[in-house]
Amino acid sequence: MVGPDQAYRAPSQLASVVRPGDTVKIAPGLYHDCTVWKTDGITVEATGPGTVLSDKVCQGKAIFVIHADNVTVRGITFEHARAKDRNGAGIRAEGTNLTVEQSTFIDNEDGILAGANKASTIIVRDSEFDHNGSCVGECAHGIYVGRIQLLRIEHSRFLDTQVGHHIKSRAFRTEIVGDTIEDGPDGTASYEVDIPNGGAVVMTGNVIEKGPKNQNSSAVVSIGEEGIKQPSPELLFKDNVLTNDGPPTAFVKNLTSTPAQLIGNIFKGNAVRPLIGDGTAL
Repeated sequence: MVGPDQAYRAPSQLASVVRPGDTVKIAPGLYHDCTVWKTDGITVEATGPGTVLSDKVCQGKAIFVIHADNVTVRGITFEHARAKDRNGAGIRAEGTNLTVEQSTFIDNEDGILAGANKASTIIVRDSEFDHNGSCVGECAHGIYVGRIQLLRIEHSRFLDTQVGHHIKSRAFRTEIVGDTIEDGPDGTASYEVDIPNGGAVVMTGNVIEKGPKNQNSSAVVSIGEEGIKQPSPELLFKDNVLTNDGPPTAFVKNLTSTPAQLIGNIFKGNAVRPLIGDGTAL
């Protein structure tokens, strides 16, 4: 247990104590603290709403720097992460396999940031990303992952991302299912989803809004913008609803040679071209 009335008053005090299989339970409150987690197979979770970690980053990287494998984070709010390289994250994932559930990321440079790890799966579900992003120095985003095996985002919300992309993924496979991705009136995001080097992409049942202040009206989803470096065996976009409140745009800009499949998507608002590049739109 972590809390003002507990023996451990901050999560970082537990970092050297936890053992594989342990659960760290953090009581509601505001903690100006950061932690480097090195123990595999742990769960770090809030015991109730209002559990907030704010302002402080470890190793110049993130509020939680996770070097461990098979970690679950649940119910925690991460806010105001700033780093000298302007790439501070709520969570920096450096191990293999991370699950984030029911968590909130507010006003960080990156919400979640992960480097390359070809064996790793990152799953994000039932979480919220509000007013993250930056492009001072290296660009930062709502979620940004390097070459991992799988990024799957389920039933989560992205709002008011600034300058960067809501989601940027170099994963071999990216699945975005049942999410809400909105610029809103003041969001200045570039792409809603950027898949810069190719890879399989499945987007189904999402509600998407491109706002009037977006900084890149060329597309909502871009695939291969930085060069194709990995196979794209599947590009499926099904039953998504897009509202365009900005200049005319394309829903999918596909720069790979794999035909994209667009099925049952609905477009509202200003002009939307369904597809640029190879594929079909039904």
